[in-house]
Amino acid sequence: MRVLIAGGGISGTVTAMALKLAGHDPVVFEACPAGGDDIGAFLTIMHNGMDALRAIGADRPVVDASFAAYGVELVAPSGETAGRREFDTEGLDGPRTLTRATLYRVLQEEAARRGVPLVRGRRLVGAQPGPDGITAEFADGSTESGEVLVGADGLRSVVRKLIDPAAAEPRYTGLTVVYGYTRAPGLPAAPGIYRMVRGSKAAFGFTTDPGGATFWFARIPDAERPRAEIAAVTPAGWREFAHAAFAGEPLPCAEIIAATGEEVFGGHAYDVPETRVWSTPEMVLAGDAAHAASPAAGQGASMALEDSVILAQCLRDLPDPPSAFAAYEGLRRERVEKLVAASAGQDVGEERDWLYSHHIDWAAEVTAP
Repeated sequence: MRVLIAGGGISGTVTAMALKLAGHDPVVFEACPAGGDDIGAFLTIMHNGMDALRAIGADRPVVDASFAAYGVELVAPSGETAGRREFDTEGLDGPRTLTRATLYRVLQEEAARRGVPLVRGRRLVGAQPGPDGITAEFADGSTESGEVLVGADGLRSVVRKLIDPAAAEPRYTGLTVVYGYTRAPGLPAAPGIYRMVRGSKAAFGFTTDPGGATFWFARIPDAERPRAEIAAVTPAGWREFAHAAFAGEPLPCAEIIAATGEEVFGGHAYDVPETRVWSTPEMVLAGDAAHAASPAAGQGASMALEDSVILAQCLRDLPDPPSAFAAYEGLRRERVEKLVAASAGQDVGEERDWLYSHHIDWAAEVTAP
């Protein structure tokens, strides 16, 4: 079965690899000529995301390009340590931290090694169902045909609107997130751990990679601004915005931000709390196109990876796309909507086994719901 995949990011690339392993013929169409959206951010793939990669044998390139995080240390507004939580790694892989750009690169390289074609500069604008499947329409006037179209095209998914023209728009979470990287000497170090700081106005987190670079982020309450205005903010503008949120506090946040050069990136955080319709007989959603969470739980990439592998299993084991899509939604909807709701409240709870211990057995057969 020829499967068209809109989006060459995390979900699209891994969906393609899993479908190839399942015996299908995927091809990925990426709108950006190079890289992808939100390329300046970094992320952590948690235990469940690494498990999904391992299910299709794609974990090693990610491990080789990332560094481990073994726990979280909580810091109160006074600067005192308020608690520490070690990640349970007994029988589990992860978590691994890396930049989004690096993750895109290693996944796309692994997909190419497996013979998955990725076509850049092809922005999906429409799709027409037909008797033999679906024809995708691109902004350059070209078309491509296949039996199925997977919408792995992110937060502002075109495929979501094709499936359901009345689908809700992404919801602003009230937070602007700023990411930065610095190799400035003399900063507080947090090797192998995330130090999470709760300031009086905003939240801050940082870790130190094995080479001594500080990776940091700030989650700052903010009024929503037009997308064009956000896109026009310079690195210096993001640095000043983040610095102002922690100025004058007895915390290392302002010091770390001030020591950062041009590697600063920011943007509003949105979520998609519920998508009413996940599929038609010819189209289906995966990753952020189906369910985007606030970054509070650090699970966006991991949930997308779970989607990718489980969708491929369903298309492998069930007799036709509609039954596969129904099984896929049945396996995924409750879990991802629970995560989105918990993340919106910035509290996934102390008991996180339901998140981290999720396991995918690639050899297991999926049955119809």
